[in-house]
This record gives sequence, C-alpha cells and structure tokens, in this order.
Amino acid sequence: MRNREKTTLPTATTTSVQMHMRSVDAPLWTAVGENGSTHARTAGPPVQLVCDQTGSQTGQAASKQNKLDQVEQELGKVTTLIKDPKLSSIVMNPHVKRSLKQKTFNDALAKAKVSPITINLINVLADNGRLTLTGDVIAAFGKMMSAHRGEVICSVTTAQPLDAASLGELKVALNGFLQKGETIKLETKSDPAILGGMIVSIGDKYVDMSTKTKIQKLTKLIKET
Repeated sequence: MRNREKTTLPTATTTSVQMHMRSVDAPLWTAVGENGSTHARTAGPPVQLVCDQTGSQTGQAASKQNKLDQVEQELGKVTTLIKDPKLSSIVMNPHVKRSLKQKTFNDALAKAKVSPITINLINVLADNGRLTLTGDVIAAFGKMMSAHRGEVICSVTTAQPLDAASLGELKVALNGFLQKGETIKLETKSDPAILGGMIVSIGDKYVDMSTKTKIQKLTKLIKET
C-alpha cells in the first residue's frame, strides 16, 4: 500500500503572496445605544452582515461594561447549549412558536447564570426570528475578540496536511504580514478538492494558490485564445 504523502509548502515567496492579497474593510465594533442594548436589523440584509453586526453590537455593549471576557465565556456556554438535542429541537425548529423558543432558551440561560448582555443577544435573535443564526453570531463575536486581543486569524487550506517543516516555514512567512503587537492564530484544514498548493486567508487579506484555481485560469486562457 502506498504511503499517504503530506503536502509540502508551495515555492511561493512572501512577496508573491503579498501581490495576491486583497483588502476588505472590517470594523471591529459598531456603535449601539447608550443603554448598551443590541438591535438586529429587520429589513433582511445578507446573513453574514446580520451576524457581523449583531456580534459587533454585542461586543460594544460588553465593552462599555468591561465584560468582554465574561461575555465571551458565556457565549461558549451558549454554544454548548445549542448543541444539546433537547434544546435545539425546540429553539431551532421553524415549526415551534417564537414565544416558546424564547422562553425555553431564556430558562436555559437562567440556569447557566449568564449576564443580561448575553440574554439580550438571544432575545434580539428570537424577536427577529433568527435563533438559527446563534452559532454564526457567536463565531463573528469570537473573531472580533481575537482582533481585540491582537490575534490575527489565519486560515490555511491545503490538499493534504502540511508536514512539520512546511508548517514552520509557512508560519515564518505569515509573520511577515503582522504589525507590532500582533500574533498569529493559525487554523489549518485539508480539502482534497483543491488538488494541491494552498489557499491562505490572513486578517483581511486572501490569496488562492491552489492547483485547482491555476488549472481553471489556464483552461479559461486556452478557451479565449
């Protein structure tokens, strides 16, 4: 049986990676009312925008009360709660009345002894029929907390897992994108569909050096000539 080969680092320099990077504006926290309450938009904006804004508003409320770390821990509890089959069968069920979902969730939050900020977040989602986005909102809040701590989230996708040497070389290259006081929070994953190379997302920058994309570009070029 042939041994499974691990992916090695593509021969792309840090400079070449920089040339492919593109920026995306992403504010850390958005403003909310002076009472620290959060209000989700009801006009039907894109789902990711709802998650980012709601997470930002929750962060703003927590920041005003110096409870960012506390709320982050509480949202970890919420993540555990929504994974419970008994609870999720009610609060994530589109056929259950909104009022019952909210009461069920609030009862669970009361037992978990979370702060009014966290309770208010869930109530906002419940009021707007968006409890199914709870996990996505928590993920958005987590990313903002990483930015608040100076952590730059970097996601690297390769066809096969990187070996230790290649991973170390990659970290050195990625550190070149950091500003003073920042640290890398590296997340790696494998996706055989990209065939080879890698896809890197770091902070607000992105580069696709996958073999799949290169083949697609080459195929398009051939068709156009």
